[in-house]
Amino acid sequence: MRVEYINPFVESAYSVLKEVLNSDVKRGDIYLKPTSMAIMGVAALVGLAGDVEGRVLFDMTKASALFVSGKMNGETFTTLDEMAKATIQELANMITAQAVTKLHDLGFKFDLTPPALFTGDNMEVSTNLGEVEALIVPMELEGGSKIEVNVAIRERVK
Repeated sequence: MRVEYINPFVESAYSVLKEVLNSDVKRGDIYLKPTSMAIMGVAALVGLAGDVEGRVLFDMTKASALFVSGKMNGETFTTLDEMAKATIQELANMITAQAVTKLHDLGFKFDLTPPALFTGDNMEVSTNLGEVEALIVPMELEGGSKIEVNVAIRERVK
């Protein structure tokens, strides 16, 4: 996985989160996971196709999703209702749109799927990308919340 594909997602996640939450965001240590993995409870998934193929997953606990939704809407959420879910999907849209713009500026061409939101306990996401591992970048938010930006991308096999 080339770093040129990853950096725009990491940079975009950091800047968008800092802006929409209006608070400090700390980037944790990057690590690798298998592409088949358990999610923390709420995950927005964006698929990529074109010069590269794969997916970007924004993974968080339900408590983190409620925190982020509340901050973005200026209210408190106690349940993951339709507004909270739509907010998490919009966050994924904002981050991936900014990242894709950066990648297009570098000459990479690909399309995105709209964010799909998955919620629940004991769920696993699996990607058929062969030997590709997912690069995980934790974004630590205020109050102990965090979002893991999970990127699994490879150059398209032609």
